[in-house]
Amino acid sequence: MQFAPTETWEMMILVGGIGWISRKGYGCVKKSLRIDSGEAPAVPQRQEVFLHPFDNFGRLDPISKMTAYAVALALKDAGISYPLGRKQDIGIIGTNSGGCIDSDIRYFKDYLDSGRTLSRGNLFIYTLPSSSLSEAAIHFGLQGPLFYTSGTGMAETLNMAAEMIRTGEAAIMLAGMAEEDTAAYFVLGESDRFPDGNLGEVYQAGAVLQSMVKSVF
Repeated sequence: MQFAPTETWEMMILVGGIGWISRKGYGCVKKSLRIDSGEAPAVPQRQEVFLHPFDNFGRLDPISKMTAYAVALALKDAGISYPLGRKQDIGIIGTNSGGCIDSDIRYFKDYLDSGRTLSRGNLFIYTLPSSSLSEAAIHFGLQGPLFYTSGTGMAETLNMAAEMIRTGEAAIMLAGMAEEDTAAYFVLGESDRFPDGNLGEVYQAGAVLQSMVKSVF
C-alpha cells in the first residue's frame, strides 16, 4: 500500500488520530493506548469509549458497533470531543470488503423464518452499506459529507477524505474501514485542528496502517 504526495496538493492534510478495534483488543495510536482482550473477542465497556450514552446501541448490527467503537477511539486520539446534541463540521467515509452482505443475509433469513410475510424492521435498517456510517453520524453529531465506497482500499479511502477537506467539503474527515470483527478509523484535518500533535501527513499513513495490521489485526 503506497501513499504519495502530488504536486497539486496545496493544503497539508494531517492524521490527527487513529482508533482501532479487533479480536486482539482496541486502542488509540497517538496516545499509545492499547487494551488487550486476551482469549475472548474485544468488547469494550461503553462508558470507557463513548463520552455520553449511545441510544439503541444494543440493536446495532456488528459492523455498526465496530464503526462506532473505532470512531469514538479515533476522536479521542485526536482530542476531539462531541458534546451531546451539538453538530460538527466533520464528515465520514467508510469502506470494507463485503458491504452489508452479512446483515442482508440475517434480514432475509428472518424473512424466511417469518413465513415470507415480514421481517423485523431493526434488521432491515442495516441492509445498506452506509447504515453504519449513519449511526455514527447521528451519535457523534457529524454534519459533514457521509458516504460508503466499495472496491477501494484504505489508501484510496484516505485520499478521497483528504481531497474533500482540500475542496472545502468539511473541516475534518473520518476515514476508515469496518468489518464485523475489526475496524480502524483515521481523523484527518489541517494542522490547526490538532493542537495536541499529529501522526504525520496523510500520504505517510500507509506505513502506520501496515504496522497496525501486523500488530493489532
